[in-house]
Amino acid sequence: MGDAYHPVTIGQCIQLPPNVHSEGIKGKKDRWGLGFSLPMLEMQMAIIFIITQVLHLILKKFHISKFNSQLLAGILLGHLGRNLSLLGTDKKLDALTFPVDSQEVISVLGELGFGLFLFVIGVKMEVEMIGKIGRKAILTGTLCTLVPLVSGISLQKLTAGPVFGIDKEKNDRLTVVTAIHTLTFFPVVSLLLEELKLLNSEIGRLSLTATIVCELLSLFLQFVNRSISSITHEGHQKDLVHLAIAFGYVTSVAVIFRPIMLWVVRKTPDNRPVKKIYLNAIVLLVFVSGIGSHLYGQTFHFGPLIFGLAVPAGQPLGSALEEKFHLFVFEVFLPLFVTTYAMRADFGSIRLDDPRTQLTIILVVLIFVVKILATMVTPLFYKVPLTDAFVLALILSCRGIIHLSNYTWYSDIRMIDDSADSVYSVTLASVVVTSTLVPIIVKRLYDPSRKYAGYERRDIMHLKPNAELKILTCIHRSSNMPAVINLLDAACPSKENPINVCVLHLIELMGRTAPIFISHQVQGKTVSHVNTYSANVILYFNQFEKENRGAVNLSIFTAISPPNIMHEDICTLAMDKLTSLIILPFHRKWSIDGSSIESEDNTIRTLNLSVLERAPCSVGILVDRGHLGRSTSVVSTLSTFSVAVVFLGGKDDREALTFAKRMARDSTIRLTVIHLVAMGNEYAGGEWDKILDAEVLKDFKYNHVGEGLVIYLEEMVKDGPQTAFLLRSMVEEYDIIIVGRSHKLESPQTVGLSEWCEFPELGIIGDLLASPDVDCKASILVMQQQELSRCK
Repeated sequence: MGDAYHPVTIGQCIQLPPNVHSEGIKGKKDRWGLGFSLPMLEMQMAIIFIITQVLHLILKKFHISKFNSQLLAGILLGHLGRNLSLLGTDKKLDALTFPVDSQEVISVLGELGFGLFLFVIGVKMEVEMIGKIGRKAILTGTLCTLVPLVSGISLQKLTAGPVFGIDKEKNDRLTVVTAIHTLTFFPVVSLLLEELKLLNSEIGRLSLTATIVCELLSLFLQFVNRSISSITHEGHQKDLVHLAIAFGYVTSVAVIFRPIMLWVVRKTPDNRPVKKIYLNAIVLLVFVSGIGSHLYGQTFHFGPLIFGLAVPAGQPLGSALEEKFHLFVFEVFLPLFVTTYAMRADFGSIRLDDPRTQLTIILVVLIFVVKILATMVTPLFYKVPLTDAFVLALILSCRGIIHLSNYTWYSDIRMIDDSADSVYSVTLASVVVTSTLVPIIVKRLYDPSRKYAGYERRDIMHLKPNAELKILTCIHRSSNMPAVINLLDAACPSKENPINVCVLHLIELMGRTAPIFISHQVQGKTVSHVNTYSANVILYFNQFEKENRGAVNLSIFTAISPPNIMHEDICTLAMDKLTSLIILPFHRKWSIDGSSIESEDNTIRTLNLSVLERAPCSVGILVDRGHLGRSTSVVSTLSTFSVAVVFLGGKDDREALTFAKRMARDSTIRLTVIHLVAMGNEYAGGEWDKILDAEVLKDFKYNHVGEGLVIYLEEMVKDGPQTAFLLRSMVEEYDIIIVGRSHKLESPQTVGLSEWCEFPELGIIGDLLASPDVDCKASILVMQQQELSRCK
């Protein structure tokens, strides 16, 4: 092969029309039934699916991403196919499993999947984020792109000829590959952050905005480069025409299709699905945009990506399209794309004596190091801790699926001619190394929950007597609101003892990449699409504030994020607002009469467990068994409201009793403290716990609590079954029962009950009262006092 560009030609005989369906297994002549395109494709897809899933099942324990599992599966398949021989023949394994005449079909499926993947990424990207990019992100993204780009190309130009003896034409081709090393791509960073569960962390938000700057800057540089090439080089004027057409396509998407998409959103009623005719029309236009991309010199992927940006992120349209594409694109087509491209890497073909391979290795290492250092400059200037700045630099320097696609494309068109296989293997190795090591290192160095470590008292028990009580209450759906508002009303808000309520409406992130956190006091006029979802929450709690004017200070927020990282929004807001208590709805929804379970959401249960583990203050889980949830004015309309506290001892029980003590200041509250004492005065806690328990019970024994009616009952029980019998006989007398979680303490009063505990987050007593077997219409509040010095 000479210095000029020459495509590689492979001779292959095929039968026309092609055999698609097998007539059955006949023997070696038809390759045991695999000499037909459909059975061959099915077998290849099955092999890839099985190996990628098994590898990921093993590697995910080491924080290896799904993309890396697919890469490694491809490398493994490629190595085995080239080196293992079929029994009794000199043919290699890949002649049976991935013969040359079958690779075109599976590669086309992979390319189609990659194009649809980019469309979904475009759908999930919020174009509005561009206008919200801060100075820190702009500087970070600019340095992250320009410094390694200038350093890499300068080193290449200075050393390619004098040191490595590479002629100018070959050096110019290698420049394109060098530029790819320096780029940061939004899909790569967003997928990495999603795998690491860092999307709504401080580092995650800065990474996403900085990546948008990197993308915009790289697009601008590509446009300038191609424009200059078109003007200065003879025969490149066609590129200028293609650029003009591409620019026209982008403009038409922004001016024509974006307004149409917004019209579809407006035509879709609230909480109703988008009409199928609209979705089908959009899917058709996606494929048309891909076909059009080829006509003006772009790859198939360009059209769907730009068209995806026209779709408004989130509900209802963006989430509907993501749901339509997600399973087949991410679980079927994308593994085919990654695995088949990784199979082409032959690390045995790396020629260390080849000048361009040597230069590529040097450039890959140098650009990675320079990119790390350049990215750290801006965060350090803004006083970001060194470790966090390094983590940010690692995230923005990671290589992924877009790099793999670009490296493969340039290898396919032989931009690096006779060194293509060697250079391609080196570049793929760089993708494997960075995408494997970066998540492991980031996971090791950065834990967003460390900021919640409690070294300062933030609970109810240690508040000053007349201090403002700050409560963060979480709402998932409208049915959560009545019970929460009644509980807040029972907390006796007054001008002398005010409560500060932060309401956080939690919405699952669907159809968008970046999480959203909104303060409706600050941004209410600029996020009308979110206000639509939170309208009922805002209305109900504003009414509650008006009814308690001067006694309640209200702030309302909306968090849209993935359920598996939603606890970060809750804990961060609790920490920022210095709250003493977080109220979480239980994951079960009961009927109005409390007799049956209507629905159950285990996603909410997982969230509650995560908050209990990390919370920077006390936490209460509210189990609404129907009574409090009937309306928002149950407490205010009743002449008396019955509250019971079940007290066994320990810090969680003391926290529950302190919250009830505040309720007793209201003259309409009838409070009953049920102190369960073990026979023989056995006590499971330490001596200091016993003293603290006696101190907190003293006021209740002598009714020195407040204006409400307080009853103190002391009941002797010998074991768990007797405790259960006693509580079953009393539950119908109360509107709400407050208990401590006491999750680390099994007292004599609960012996024998722990084996039947279904939900440990409620504790033994809370789980008993929330059981469907107990005929209880009272709501249950399970309290956990703040865990001090917790650092996960």
